[in-house]
Amino acid sequence: MDHLDRQMKVWSTRLRDDLKIGPPESNQLATTIAKEVASLSEEAKQRVRDASQIPLATRIEELVGFQGFMDHVRELGGSPVVVRAQVVYQNYICFVYLGESCFNVLKKELPPSSTAKKCCRFLTDNPVRAFRNAVAHANWRYLPDFSGLEFWARKGAEPNEPMERFEVSQNDVGFWQALARATAYAAFLSV
Repeated sequence: MDHLDRQMKVWSTRLRDDLKIGPPESNQLATTIAKEVASLSEEAKQRVRDASQIPLATRIEELVGFQGFMDHVRELGGSPVVVRAQVVYQNYICFVYLGESCFNVLKKELPPSSTAKKCCRFLTDNPVRAFRNAVAHANWRYLPDFSGLEFWARKGAEPNEPMERFEVSQNDVGFWQALARATAYAAFLSV
């Protein structure tokens, strides 16, 4: 978890401000999540495992494959075609795939004030929830200056609600993606 802790430490201020996760947890996020998930009752961990039709080992393989792709993209450089493919894949994995397979399931089993629950709740509530829905339903595009994304989603769960326009900066998306990956790795490796 040390590697993930170091990656997330650059976001420790955001973790404190946006998620109300104080030190030392904000400086050791993955370690904290792993400990909290590992300390769940065996029954709770079994419910998390049973909630997935796909074995968790296979989900971890998918995350490892995803990380391999991300590393390969970094080696290729910033070709616009490659970056566009990266954006789609990264947003799908971080928000749709992990939202359904990890965050929604796990948050039901975690204690209310736990760091892991705060992360899962943040990753499944607005504005991340709205962004996830926009990704899943193809309601997003780049801002004209490529500084972020604009997307359309409903604020609530009612299907007759009007679609609202949102903007998210590249920095915010980067934080959300890093948080999603760290939370999922720590949780999947500990359940």
